[in-house]
Amino acid sequence: MRNRYPNFSCFLLRFILKKISFAPCNKNHYLMKKIILPLLACLMLSFSLSAQKASLTKAYNLFFDKDFVKAKEAIDLCVQDEKLSQRAQTWLYKANIYFYLANQEYDAKRDNTYYQAMFPDAAEQAFDAFIKAKALNKNVEAYDMRSPNEGLPKLYALLLVYGVDELIAGNYETAKRILEKAVTSYEMETPPQFPLHGELYYYYAYALEMLGETENAAKFYHKAIADGSTNVNVYLRLIESYKKEKDQAKIKEILDAGKRTLPKNPALFVAEIDYYYFIEDKATAHQLMENIPASVFENADLLVNIANFHILDLDYIKAYELLKKANQMMPNNFVVFYNLGVCAYYLSEENFKLANELEVKGDKSSAMIHKAKSENFLLEAQTYFERVHQTEPQDINVMYTLRSIYARLQSPKYEEMEAKIKATE
Repeated sequence: MRNRYPNFSCFLLRFILKKISFAPCNKNHYLMKKIILPLLACLMLSFSLSAQKASLTKAYNLFFDKDFVKAKEAIDLCVQDEKLSQRAQTWLYKANIYFYLANQEYDAKRDNTYYQAMFPDAAEQAFDAFIKAKALNKNVEAYDMRSPNEGLPKLYALLLVYGVDELIAGNYETAKRILEKAVTSYEMETPPQFPLHGELYYYYAYALEMLGETENAAKFYHKAIADGSTNVNVYLRLIESYKKEKDQAKIKEILDAGKRTLPKNPALFVAEIDYYYFIEDKATAHQLMENIPASVFENADLLVNIANFHILDLDYIKAYELLKKANQMMPNNFVVFYNLGVCAYYLSEENFKLANELEVKGDKSSAMIHKAKSENFLLEAQTYFERVHQTEPQDINVMYTLRSIYARLQSPKYEEMEAKIKATE
C-alpha cells in the first residue's frame, strides 16, 4: 500500500509560525519568545531529521511517481542505513531507480547533445546494485520493478554510452571497468535483444589496448568480428597489433577477412599496400598504388598514409604534393606538419645538390634557380618543424633538425636551439 498521508510536521510548523508572527512586542511576549524560539529551533531540527529518515516506502513511492531524482535521494539514505543496507530489497530498489535515472539522462542527452548528465555513473551504480541484491537474495523481487535477472541484461547500452564517454576523455582504466560490465550484461542473453554488431567489443578492446593488454585486446577485436562488426577500425587495430608481433600470416588473414566484409573500403586498400611494404614486396605494393581508388584521395588520413609510401620510395615531391592536399583538408595537424617538414627538408637537400652539380658543369643560371628552390624548401621545413616543436617541445630529433636548419640559414635562433638541446641532454 502506498503512503498518501499529508505532512503533519510541515502543517504544525506553519501553525506555530503563524501564531507568533503577529504577537505584540511587550515584555511578556518578549519572555514568551525567549521560551518559544529555542523550542521552535528544536522542533525544526526534529522535523529536518524526520524528513531525512531512511524509508524504503518513500523511495518506492517516488520511483512509482517517476520522480527518479528524488527517489535516488531517498534510496541513498536507505543504502547508508545500517539495517536497511543488509536487505536485498534495498539494493533492488536502488538498482531500478538508478536504471531509470540513467535511461532518463540518456534520453535527455539524445535530444540535446549539449546536455550534461547530472548522474553519469547511474548505469554502473544500477549494475552493481543488481549484483548486490542478487548476492543477498537470488529470488528478490518487487512489484513493477525489474529483478536482477531481468535488469542486468538490459543495461549494456547505457553502460556502453558511459564507457565510451570515459574512453574519449582518456580515462582508460575507468572505461575498461565500465565496458567490462557492459560486456557481461551484453552476454547474459544469447542472442541479445538489440545486437551491437561488434561495437561494444571494439571499444572494450581499444581500452585494453591503450592499457597495454594487447593479447586480451586482440581477443575482443576478434569477438567484434564474430559479432558482425562492419567497423573498419576493428580490422585495422588487429593488423597493427600483428605488425608489432611481426606475424605476417595473421596480418594477411585479418586483411582478407576485412576485404570480404568491406570489399570497397578505401582504408583496407591502403592497409593492403602497407602489408606489401611490410613484407618488402615493393613490386606488388607499386602495382596496387597504380590503381588507388578515388575514395582514398577524399580522406586526409589515407592521403597521409599514401604519402608515407612515397617517402619510403624516396619520392619526396609526390609525397609533398599529397601532404599539401591533406593539409588543406585537415589543417593544423601534427602528423601532417611533421611529414611536410621531412619532405621539404629533403627536397631542399635535393635541389642544393642539383644546384652544385649544375654549377660545376658551368650552367650557373639553372644552378641559381635550384639554389633558390633549396632555400625556399628549407624555410618551409623550418616553419613546419617549428609548428611541431610547439606541440612536442621535448622531441629531441625535431630539435636536432631545427638546429641543422638554423645553421644552414645562419639564423640567430641557432644558439637558442643549441641551449635547449644541451638542457635536454
